[in-house]
Amino acid sequence: MQKAIVLGATGGVGSPLTEELIRRGIETVAFGRSMAKLEKLAQQLGNPPLLRLEAGDAFDEERLVRAAAGADVIFHSANMPYHEMETRLLPLGEAVMGAAERLEAKVVVVDGIYPYGRRTTAKANEEHPKFPHTRKGKVRLAYEKLIFDPRWRKAKPLIVRLPDYYGPSAQASYLSPTFEAIAAGKPAPFIGTMSIPREYVYLPDAARMIVTIAERTDSYGQNWHIPGPDVISGHELVRYARKASGKSKPVISLGRLALSLAGLFHPVMKEVVEMLYLTEEPFVLSGEKYERTFGAIGWTPHEQAVSDTIHSLMRRNELPF
Repeated sequence: MQKAIVLGATGGVGSPLTEELIRRGIETVAFGRSMAKLEKLAQQLGNPPLLRLEAGDAFDEERLVRAAAGADVIFHSANMPYHEMETRLLPLGEAVMGAAERLEAKVVVVDGIYPYGRRTTAKANEEHPKFPHTRKGKVRLAYEKLIFDPRWRKAKPLIVRLPDYYGPSAQASYLSPTFEAIAAGKPAPFIGTMSIPREYVYLPDAARMIVTIAERTDSYGQNWHIPGPDVISGHELVRYARKASGKSKPVISLGRLALSLAGLFHPVMKEVVEMLYLTEEPFVLSGEKYERTFGAIGWTPHEQAVSDTIHSLMRRNELPF
């Protein structure tokens, strides 16, 4: 891989992906809607000479073709808010795949676990059946079918699937409001049940695995899992976060009733209710395929990863720690 473009470069996954590509010496185009945010990202990365910024709309196929010209790989990490997913996700996929087809490019699509539906095994590999029972899960399954549609004869896609995640750049994960509030020394919400251990992956770790997969030509045409190191409860995560922040404000678990009430005023919270089953019946990804192909995974321990996340959020808010 000589040159790559990251769509959604200022987002939760796109930011560490951009950083990882630059770290590996790959010429990278950071593509996003806001030039101001792109310039802030470049500043955070030290304005590296390998980085070029391109502002535009990822729904505009012509704009994507111009921005991605010469790129070996398109990293598609742009995403839709919950309340816009049903109407906008598939048109976004059409634009990205249309551009990749015209450029004869490889495409790395970052997605989640929603298409699987309920778990049928302790750890799910890439062959786990997909029987989504939620609206968002069904849309995501249609999205996968679009990505791997045989009409794309020249584009070469793959999909990487992440569980819930966290990290300094995370913006739309279930843990984001929890960690942001703890870092600010405020009472914090926690979406779902805190006592049930779940799988989370630290985004810088995920970025390393994603780029490693993308660098191999024989990775394409497949699904790949990006697992976390182990399951961990909300209580443990909160304990690590409080330790890092030096503050111990209350953390309130939000269940179906509380989220339904919040949804009266916030459309995203209303949509979270549908996916709460994942906090009650955690879906855990197997990393066997990755390890068999690329070797052992080097994860950042959760305690260190949470500490780094909290300290980064505190610096962002110019809070002492």
